[in-house]
Amino acid sequence: MAFFSKLKDKLFKSSSRLEQGLDAIVEDGGEETTAPEPSPLEPAPQPEPASAPPEPEPTPQPVETAPPEPATQPAPEPTQPKGVLSRLFSRSESQTVVRRTLDDDMLEQLEELLIASDMGVDTALRVTSNMAEGRFGRKLSTLEIKQLLAQEVARVMEPVAKPMPLYPKRPQVVLVVGVNGSGKTTTIGKLASQFKAAGKKVVIAAGDTFRAAAVEQLQVWGDRAGVPVLTAPEGSDPASLAFDALTKAQNEGADLLMIDTAGRLQNRADLMEELAKIVRVIRKVDDSAPHNTLLVLDATTGQNALSQVETFRKLADVSGLVMTKLDGTAKGGVLVALADKFGLPIHAIGVGEQIDDLAPFDPEEFAAALTGLQS
Repeated sequence: MAFFSKLKDKLFKSSSRLEQGLDAIVEDGGEETTAPEPSPLEPAPQPEPASAPPEPEPTPQPVETAPPEPATQPAPEPTQPKGVLSRLFSRSESQTVVRRTLDDDMLEQLEELLIASDMGVDTALRVTSNMAEGRFGRKLSTLEIKQLLAQEVARVMEPVAKPMPLYPKRPQVVLVVGVNGSGKTTTIGKLASQFKAAGKKVVIAAGDTFRAAAVEQLQVWGDRAGVPVLTAPEGSDPASLAFDALTKAQNEGADLLMIDTAGRLQNRADLMEELAKIVRVIRKVDDSAPHNTLLVLDATTGQNALSQVETFRKLADVSGLVMTKLDGTAKGGVLVALADKFGLPIHAIGVGEQIDDLAPFDPEEFAAALTGLQS
């Protein structure tokens, strides 16, 4: 997947930090070994059966009259296949790999590394505990630890990896919330463009009427996607705009209405009243609205993202998350902490400003990108 390659490239800050930390942990107290142990994720691959016919040479056990092989080359094994894979395996077997015994000291260092990556104390303890289960006392390499870490991260993320649900109700009202600067406006534009490309009729309401820049930015995205953007003069009542937008969306047979909202958290009472008023007013038109309330989070805020989720869950009935700016942080582990703590669906993640830099959340690809594993 092209987005996965881009995700790996752009998550270099997170993955390189984890990778360097894991290398340092293994080298601290590790020792070089030449014979690799079985992978901690899978049973060791069984060697090819000795009875498998190698090359078409029916000679029973050549001693001195072997075919034209030089007598000076001793044959350590009976006869080995000569394919690319066998050469690769024999080369890897001769390499020296640093391994370290998984003990209490190593687990403590792993926990500290994950906490430094904003995974949070509780999540870091849970992940390392699961990594150690059944493997305590074994010698592990950096690659094996990365595989284990990616496996545990994917396990935490799997239950929350869900696309934004689409309902037969038309128009489906999507209320988008988040602090200013979180990428809210850009996310609305990208989602609207993607839904439009999928054949949906979309209307955007520029409900952050206190920031002219937000309205202008939405208009740019609307023009780019061919989606109408409804605006009101600066300082107008956002609830009134939402009411007009929903009425227009109904009259025009739109599939989706996406409503931007203000993101001021300095005065939570005002914001709470503003959001509550928007909901009250649009329910006069459709008593089931809003059908989705998306919270957009900026990954660069680290642990602050958790407090934002706490706040907006009180202000609005948040139904799902979108995480932006994963390309700008060395602490992508905050997404794991969010999944572990709140269990809210993660619909999409963003790693840039381009329209294809927002994609459905895939836990395995994210885990591989975060830990620096090669696909």
